[in-house]
This record gives sequence, C-alpha cells and structure tokens, in this order.
Amino acid sequence: MAISLSGRNFLKLLDYTPAEINYLLDLAAQFKNMKRAGIPHRYLEGKNVVLIFQKTSTRTRCAFEVGAYDLGMGVTYLDPNSSQMGHKESTEDTARVLGRMFDGIEYRGFAQEQVEEIAEKSGVPTWNGLTDKFHPTQMLADILTMKEEFGDIRGKKLTFFGDARNNVANSLMVVCAKLGINFCACGPEARMPDAELVATCREIAAENGCEIVLTEDPHEGAKNCDCLYTDIWVSMGESYDLFGERIKLLKPYRVTKELMAEANPNAIFEHCLPSFHDTNTTHGKEVAEEFGITEMEVTDEVFEGRQSRVFDEAENRMHTIKAVMYATLK
Repeated sequence: MAISLSGRNFLKLLDYTPAEINYLLDLAAQFKNMKRAGIPHRYLEGKNVVLIFQKTSTRTRCAFEVGAYDLGMGVTYLDPNSSQMGHKESTEDTARVLGRMFDGIEYRGFAQEQVEEIAEKSGVPTWNGLTDKFHPTQMLADILTMKEEFGDIRGKKLTFFGDARNNVANSLMVVCAKLGINFCACGPEARMPDAELVATCREIAAENGCEIVLTEDPHEGAKNCDCLYTDIWVSMGESYDLFGERIKLLKPYRVTKELMAEANPNAIFEHCLPSFHDTNTTHGKEVAEEFGITEMEVTDEVFEGRQSRVFDEAENRMHTIKAVMYATLK
C-alpha cells in the first residue's frame, strides 16, 4: 500500500512506523539527487511556512529555508525576539493565528509539550526542529548518512558517547530501535537516558531484531561499532557553570583516534554539530582558558579525519527536512 503522510505532524519518531521513516529517507535521497542534478522541484509553489526559533541555529534554519525555497514555498522566520508567543500571547493563541496564515509551522525551542500544543491548536502540519526531549529531523540526516555509507543498515551498531540523556541520544535510540540498528548509549550512569524511554525502545527493538545496550565502558561501546556518534557536553540553554562538572564526568567518553581504532575498520564518525574539537571559537577559547581543555567531545584528529562524515551529515539535514515538508504538505 502506498504511504501518504499528507497532513501529518512530525514531532517525534515514536509516532512513525519503520516503513514511514524509510519512505522519508528514500524521498530525501531522491531530492538530493535532483538537487545535485539541477532538476527543479518546486512542487509546493503557493504554500507558505513559518519557522519559530526560540533557540538559534545554523543547520536547522538553513535546511528549512533552502528546502522550502527549493519546493517553491514562501518562508517567514521568527527569532526569539520576533514573536509574542509565551510573553504577551499564549502558545495556543499564537498557534491559532499562525495556522490561519501558514500551511506549515516549524518550532525549535525548549519543551516538547510546546511543539505538541502548537500542532494541536494550529490545525496545520507542525515540525519539531528541536526540543529538550527530541530532535527528529536530525535523526533522518544521521541515518541517511549511514545508508549512503553502508547501504543496508539493519544489524549495524551505532554508539552514542557522552551525555546520553540529551535530545539527540534519545532520538537516536528511537530511530535505531525502529530501523533495526543496534544502539548503544555509552556514558556515565548519571547521564543515561530516561528509564521509561529505554523500556519503550527495547520493546520496539525486539520487534525489529535489534537491541538497546547501556554501558559505562567506552571499550564495550566501540567494540563492533559501525558508527561512533557524539554531541557537545553542555547543551544550548544549559548553564556555562556546568562545564567543569561535565568535563570531569564526560572526558573518558571523548571520541579519539584510539577509540575509533577499536571499532570496525570501516566505521564512521558522526556529530550533529556544532562541535568543540578545537579552540577556533570564542566559546572554545573561553573553556580552554578556564579549564585547560582544547578538545572536548571529539578530538580534532577524528573530526577532520578520513572516517568523519559530519559535513555529509550536515548537508543531509537539508534533503531530509525537504522530504518531511513535502510529504506532509503535498
């Protein structure tokens, strides 16, 4: 039976079947080929979307904007100071207004409940560009990158190293369980994923012939691994004061050349970006001066190395987000 996602929200991958996720990945690959071949695909001409960003971004914003333009749509961007939502106007009222003006709404911010309320009250397809709990658009780009590298990804192993209680680790665990990829969360016990979500994902994984493993041992995480993944140690919106504690807690889980060598010979490295792999940023310099650390979650050698796929992954944000918008708006 043909898959139709028309009119659907894209809030978390728990809401999507494996077949639906694979449909979006296949569609993204088609759009990527068309983009590279210079084939116009303005299939949604006349539609308009609004992007609500309570957290700033480079890749998510650019991916949504370029993807929407490629599809022929108009785009309105609302930064944290461009909307009264949550200040002088409730989320519900804002959603009801925007739903009258736009065909689709993207939200990037804090509470998962907020994007779900926008979806419920607006009456138009709503897409989660990131919340504190989930980051579903990032997952499609991550998995598309794996598919480009390995082809069949069922039975492969992906390990997330570091703060496994964040939105990226949560979402990786979900998408791996859905698609038959063995998922390993490798980090300190204090920063492991929520137990209820782990239990849910283990049930899904059992249906799809894969497993969910939690370990504090980086060697176990790297063993037989096909994709080593990490993220920054202090997420956007968290206090700078957490750096001292997180560096001490997470330094053993830094992705290094030695850790990559323990994985499968053809293993790749992924990171959702931005990354603190050197001191070429203001933030990186500040942390280096205060804590004496010049590389955090990944070494520069790995980030710039032959196994790194971080920029392929970043490009794939555009193609996968385009697929989500098209599939839900067509």
